[in-house]
Amino acid sequence: MDQRIDTARPVVRQGYMSKNRLAVSLLFLLNGFVNGSWAPKIPEFKDRLAIGEGVLGLLILVFGVGSLVLMPIAGGLIARLGSQTVAKVTAIILSPLLLVLTLVPNVFAAAIGMFLLGGFVGAMDVAMNANAVEVERSMRRAIMSSCHAYWSLGGLIGAGTGGFLMARIGVLPHAIAVTGLCLAILAVAWPMILADRPHPAAAREKLRLPLTPLPWLIGIMALFSMVPEGAVLDWGALYLRNELGASTELSGFGFAAFSATMAAMRFAGDHLRDLLGAKRTLRICTVTALVGLVLAGLAPNAVLAILGFAVAGIGISNMVPIAFSAAGNMPGLQPGIGLAVATTMGYSGMLFAPSLIGFVAEHSGFAIIFTAVPALFVVVLLLSHHAVHADHGKEHS
Repeated sequence: MDQRIDTARPVVRQGYMSKNRLAVSLLFLLNGFVNGSWAPKIPEFKDRLAIGEGVLGLLILVFGVGSLVLMPIAGGLIARLGSQTVAKVTAIILSPLLLVLTLVPNVFAAAIGMFLLGGFVGAMDVAMNANAVEVERSMRRAIMSSCHAYWSLGGLIGAGTGGFLMARIGVLPHAIAVTGLCLAILAVAWPMILADRPHPAAAREKLRLPLTPLPWLIGIMALFSMVPEGAVLDWGALYLRNELGASTELSGFGFAAFSATMAAMRFAGDHLRDLLGAKRTLRICTVTALVGLVLAGLAPNAVLAILGFAVAGIGISNMVPIAFSAAGNMPGLQPGIGLAVATTMGYSGMLFAPSLIGFVAEHSGFAIIFTAVPALFVVVLLLSHHAVHADHGKEHS
C-alpha cells in the first residue's frame, strides 16, 4: 500500500475541499498568466535592450536553464516544507518579475532577470502540481487536468491582452497591472491553499534525486508527451505556410486549433479519468494524439493538417496531467521529489527539443518530422501501465 495516503485523515466538508481546489486552480491560472503576459513583451524587450536575435535566443535559453536549476530544488523543499509553503513563496517572488524585466537597464541585468523568471515559473510549477496532487488525494478524485486547463486559460488571457494593453496604456503600466493582478489572484487563493504535511523523515534527509527507476520512467512519459507539444507550438505554423502553402492568416490556425481542443479536453479530462481510470485514459489519449499528428504530417493540404493538429490537441491534453499525477503519487516517494523529476524532464523537452527538430527539419522538411515524432507516443504506450499511480491509491494500494 502507498504509505503516504492518510486514510485516517478526518472527513472535511465538501465546501472546504472545493475551496482547496479553487485555490490551486488560481495558482495555475496565475502561473499561466505570467507566461502568457511575457510572450507579447518579447519584441519590446528586444528593442529596448537593442539586442539581436542571437542574444535574445541566449536570454531565452537562460530562462530555460533557470527552470531546470530551480525545479529540482523546489522538489526537495516541498518534501521538507510542504507544497503550500513553497507555492506561496514562489508565487510571491514570481508576481513582480515581469515588472523587473521591464526595468532592467542592460543585458547583464536582463540575464539575471530571465534566470529568475524561468526559475520561479518552474519552481512554482512543481509546487502547484504537488499541491494539486494533495488536493486530488484529499478529495479522492481527479482534478489535475482541469488545473492544467486553468494554466492554459491564464496563458491565453495574458497573451491575448498583453499586446492590446501595451499599445493602449504603455509597457510599464502593463507590467504594473500584471503584477497587481497576480498579487490579487494570490491574495484570493492564499487562505484556501491546502496545507499539506511534509514527511517527518524528509527534514533529516539530504536533498537528492531518487535512485529508483519508477520516477524516471514516468519522467520519460512526461518528456515524450511534451516534445510533440513543443513541436506544434514552434514549428506548426511554419510547416503550414512553407510546405502546405497556407496563407499567413491560415497558418496561425494550426496552433490555435491545437490549443483550443487541448484546453477544452483538459476541463473534461478529470471526469474522463474518474470514469475510465488513469491507465485507460492515458492509452486512449496517446492513440488519439498519435493519429492526429500522423494525419497532420501526411496531410495533402493545410485544412487537413489543421484538423490533425486539433485531433492531436485532444489526445495530448490529458497525457501530461496524468503523468504529473502519477509522479506525485508514487509509493515511498514524496510528491515534490517525483514531480521535480517529471516536470524537469518534461519541460526540458519543451525547451530544448524544438531546436533539434528545427535542425533536422532544415534537411528533411517538417512533414517527415510530424509523421515521425508520434513514434515517441509508442514509448508512452509501453510505459502507460505506470499511470495506475495517478488513481489516488484506488488501484495501487
